[in-house]
This record gives sequence, structure tokens and C-alpha cells, in this order.
Amino acid sequence: MPTFPSQAAPASGRTRSPIAAFTAHVVMGFRRWSTYRLATAAGAFTNTVFGLIKAYITIGAVGAAGGTLMGYDAATAATYAWLVQALIAPVNIFGWQELALRIRTGDVAIDLARPIDPQVAFLAADLGRAAYSLIPRGAPPLLVGAAVTGLALPGAVLPYLLGALSVVLAVLVSFAGLWLLNTAAFWLLDMRGVITLYMVASNILSGMIVPVHWFPDWMARIAQVTPFPSLVQAPVDIVTARVEGAAALGVLATQLAWFTALVLVGRVVFRTGARRLVVQGG
Repeated sequence: MPTFPSQAAPASGRTRSPIAAFTAHVVMGFRRWSTYRLATAAGAFTNTVFGLIKAYITIGAVGAAGGTLMGYDAATAATYAWLVQALIAPVNIFGWQELALRIRTGDVAIDLARPIDPQVAFLAADLGRAAYSLIPRGAPPLLVGAAVTGLALPGAVLPYLLGALSVVLAVLVSFAGLWLLNTAAFWLLDMRGVITLYMVASNILSGMIVPVHWFPDWMARIAQVTPFPSLVQAPVDIVTARVEGAAALGVLATQLAWFTALVLVGRVVFRTGARRLVVQGG
């Protein structure tokens, strides 16, 4: 997450436009994460290894079910596993605590004094992070998957275009949920329990471990009233053409609705917490 660049006004007295400031933070987020090349390589390797494990586990599950399981055969199940591994880093499924730490230390007071809204600045930097993570963290699992198990992907262009939009929305939903989670630091001294519960829920209900379509009915109903399927299940369903046409547009609309709701609630909660913020020394 971001360490903010200087936003001081130029000598001419003009301040940066909101678009220019937003773009600067996107670039800053991209450049910041591009410096961690060894960590990126290690992450790509780890994602690929776990992709192999998950692909063969899902293939085994489908085989044990008789060759098909809730519309998945061996090829589509393996493809699902590889796509999930490719999305882990861009969507940031394991989360971040930067805002919570800045609230605990009082550094958030500096963010509040800057000429760009903190939520907007964090969002822009997170988009830069996701843009960088997409290829070096996402491509290796897909390349290995194509070579080892093969990938069952559609031949038409539209699923990829809609899938790209769905991935962007997944990044936005993830950010909005994590921002809201981090704002709890205004009221909680220890965030570890809350973060652990959120990570467990998001990992399971997003479809990261197994597809949401494989859940028992009661568990699938719980997942569908949460934003978590919008993080993983939604983009994978669209890019593999499991949902098409009006159904795909409905999935995108659901992702957009979750982002809008979460980001607005997060904004209200952040402003409420900021009004009670006390920083030592003033």
C-alpha cells in the first residue's frame, strides 16, 4: 500500500488536478511494487506450485464424482484452479493492513492533511499495485497450467473483454472491503482477530479454495449475500464463459454494486473514526 508522494503545490501556485493526482498515485503504486522483484519471483513460484497441487486435487475430485461435478469436468476444473492462482496477487486476496497501522501510529493524521482524499489515494496506489502484479504474478501459473494440464478457455473474444472488466471490478471490491476492515482500527486496539476472521471468510467464500458452485446449498446462499464471490468466482466464471450474455452482465452489475456499497460505507466509517482521532502532541 502507498507511501505518498509529495503533493505540494507548484511554484506557480496551481495545485494538481484530481485526475493528475490520482494518476500520480497509480504510477507510484506500480513503481513501488515493481521494486520488489525477488519477492515477485518468489510469489510467482509459490502460486505456481500451489496451482499444481490445487489443479490435481480438483481433477481428483471431479474423477471421484464420476467425471463431472456441478458442470466442471477435469479440464475446466484444472483451468479454474490455475485462473484462481493467477488472480491471487492482483486481487490481493490475502489483504493488507497499511491503513490500520497508520491509524494506530497516528500517521493517518498526515494523510488527512494532504490535498488528496486518503481513500482515493489508497485506491489509486492499489490499482497501480494490481496492474504490476497482473503479469509477473499471474502469467507463470497460467503458462505452467497450459503446459501441464492444459487450459479450457473459450475461443471467442468477448469473454476475455468482459473478464478483464470483471478483474478490475474484483480489485475494486477487494480494496473497498479491506479499506472498511482497516477502519476498525479507529475503535480496536488489536486487529489480529478481525483480520483473521475476514481472511478465513474471504478465502472460503470467494471460491479461492473450491468453486462456489461446489458448495452445499446453505453455504452457497451464505456466499451469495457477501461480496466475496465477486473477488474470484465472478471473474473466473466470466473469462471461462461459464456465464455469458445477460448473465455475465448481471455478474458485472453485482460486482459494481458491491464496490459502490462498500466504498461508500468505508468512506462514512473512515470519516466517523477520523473525527474521534487523537494524536499525541496536538
